[in-house]
Amino acid sequence: MSARADERPSIVAVIVAFESAEVLPLCLAALASQSIPAIVVDNASTDRSAEIARKHGALAIVNPRNEGFGRGMNIGVRAATGFDHVLILNPDAVVQPGFAAAMRKAVAWYPDAGILGPSITGPDGSIFFPLRSVLSPYLQNDRKSPCVPEGDCCAPFLSGACYLVERRFFLDLGGFDPEIFLFYEDNDLCRRVIDAGRPIVYVHDAKVAHAQGRSSSPAKGRRFKTRWHYAWSEGYIARKYGLPNPSYATFLRNTLKYVATLVTGDLQKKERYGGAAAGALALIRGRTALEREGLERCGPDDDHGRDSSDKPPGDHRAGPDARIR
Repeated sequence: MSARADERPSIVAVIVAFESAEVLPLCLAALASQSIPAIVVDNASTDRSAEIARKHGALAIVNPRNEGFGRGMNIGVRAATGFDHVLILNPDAVVQPGFAAAMRKAVAWYPDAGILGPSITGPDGSIFFPLRSVLSPYLQNDRKSPCVPEGDCCAPFLSGACYLVERRFFLDLGGFDPEIFLFYEDNDLCRRVIDAGRPIVYVHDAKVAHAQGRSSSPAKGRRFKTRWHYAWSEGYIARKYGLPNPSYATFLRNTLKYVATLVTGDLQKKERYGGAAAGALALIRGRTALEREGLERCGPDDDHGRDSSDKPPGDHRAGPDARIR
């Protein structure tokens, strides 16, 4: 996707969709109302996600299988040729009036920022601001009364539900870690941005409403899979940065809870605790998230995060049949 230099918007949104037909229309309509074009990377949805994307004027890149969030996002960012900045956006996130103007103003005010993140409001009206991270143990904001900034400020981490990055900088960093299928890829990227010497800036006047957890429609076994990847990814990034591995404690705690569900018969908790225990055990045993999903690991010549002028968007080892339509 490209635009002529004389009419190119400064921002293009990149959205990874998986069974997201229910939430995509509102997300895309809000972007269009502020003249923000969109690229939707569809991870082999069985619903109308790709069709809805096209009907709303977005470029749809259709993967033949579910590549996960980070790998899918890397495909979309690589496809955003001709744009200076990309808006990483969840399909269940809706930009509010004035968002584009606030973000463009922030780009001018904070030219050295590695990431610009908006004020994200959850379904209950509360502002979501990172309370803690396994990559930053010193973040210990109280869960009941978190410290939320009243204006722009630097932050150690911001939510990957929505943030703005310079496309070239994102690609130079290698994009999202392609070894992660789901969860913690945003924390990992923030950590690498800080390590690269660029600040992460919270932009108070840019507002986003986030439905939280509605990016994909409910399906049997999805809770198990979600908890599996959350536990695996938490252990993976801790190990990646040489921090204490939480996987052993996660495995023990959730195994005990899982056994309790065999008595209570609570099927939802059984799926949740079983998934978390299985994901932690997989990390301990050296199993990768990509192996679980039937995907290939990335070698030194893969281009999940790097720009490539001689390959079409979506052309990569894990999904050679990805197509734009």
